Amino acid sequence: MLAYQIAMENPRMVLAEGIEAMEFDELSNHYMISGVPDTVINADAGRVVGAVPERQMLAELMRALE
Repeated sequence: MLAYQIAMENPRMVLAEGIEAMEFDELSNHYMISGVPDTVINADAGRVVGAVPERQMLAELMRALE
């Protein structure tokens, strides 16, 4: 998963956690998980659904931090 790769390369700046959507219904419903992977950034300040190129993931991370 790309979020984990980015977190491993930048451990002081990025934390990635994986949640099994089928096991955590309440959390999945809260974030309205619609696909896998579904990357939620900073409590929904940003979001990426599906497998995307690294450039797109980094752009969404930067946008979420603004």
